[in-house]
Amino acid sequence: MTTDPYDLITMGRIGVDLYPLRTGVPLAEAETFGKFLGGSPSNVAVAAARLGRRTALITRTGADPFGAYLRRELRAFGVDDRWVTPVEAYPTPLTFCEIFPPDDFPLYFYRQPKAPDLEIHEHELDLAAVASARVFWMTGTGLSAEPSRAATLAALAARSAGPRSAASGGGARTDGGDPTGPRPAARPGSHPAAYAAGPDGRVTVFDLDWRPMFWSGADEARPHYAAALRHATVAVGNVDECEIATGERDPHAAARALLDTGVRLAVVKQGPEGVLAMTADGDTAGVPPVPVQVVNGLGAGDAFGGALCHGLLAGWDLERAVRYANAAGAIVASRLACSSAMPFPDEVAALLDGARP
Repeated sequence: MTTDPYDLITMGRIGVDLYPLRTGVPLAEAETFGKFLGGSPSNVAVAAARLGRRTALITRTGADPFGAYLRRELRAFGVDDRWVTPVEAYPTPLTFCEIFPPDDFPLYFYRQPKAPDLEIHEHELDLAAVASARVFWMTGTGLSAEPSRAATLAALAARSAGPRSAASGGGARTDGGDPTGPRPAARPGSHPAAYAAGPDGRVTVFDLDWRPMFWSGADEARPHYAAALRHATVAVGNVDECEIATGERDPHAAARALLDTGVRLAVVKQGPEGVLAMTADGDTAGVPPVPVQVVNGLGAGDAFGGALCHGLLAGWDLERAVRYANAAGAIVASRLACSSAMPFPDEVAALLDGARP
């Protein structure tokens, strides 16, 4: 065994998704539901694992049967759950959705009195592992409450300081093991794409992930978003999320504003208009959407995120990475679930070659 860094560590929200098994039915009339692992950073970890990447998740669940279910699902999907710990005080969150294709998918979050994934504490973090991961992914929701906010910013600071610094002053582990932990041997392509990485070659992604129900308003969120952007090398968000972070809604203006914060790569998702990606080096890629019959669009962004990480880890050029991520997102949009719908490499390749999922 080796102590190579993880390909990807994600941090933040987790919960149980309960989706009606019939589309076009309001919740008041739905009678049967499917149960799935959910939460954006959790799904991103699953998506990257499906594509062959070594992934781990930092989050917390309730100390209840739903929490046990989520840990079991993570392991089944190939995601390391060593940093997924229970919170006695709060139940595992549930999320319901209504499915009205092609573009109406209302979400109903049950995260009261507080979600366990907002109870991540800085002293519990394995900062050495966080700092050394080839890609680290965090979200705006993790900044919405303490102690998760301070823990997320501490993880980002460890990324900025670098692996050596974090190893010398790192936080406690939750499993009592070696600070870097036993890992499988590294896969080919050990240098992420330079256009998305910091000077040390590592990628830190801020998924802007604006969920207005978790904040009192945009003015509360903006200073915390600004603090996180100072540490990120990549920012990913839709037009609404970019406006929260930058004040700009025009995709090109928003991308430039994100680059002005110091990130190396800005990715603006535009729904039916496709994706705009822009680098600090001056490269731009505008990629149209992949046409599919939409069933449930809720997991598409998470599939996009996991596949984008895969492409960056492989060192692909900007357009190839974004096209691949777009295709992965389209596949999930054509399916009912999120986590279990994440595609395998052959499925993405088939769609890119002209097949339909």
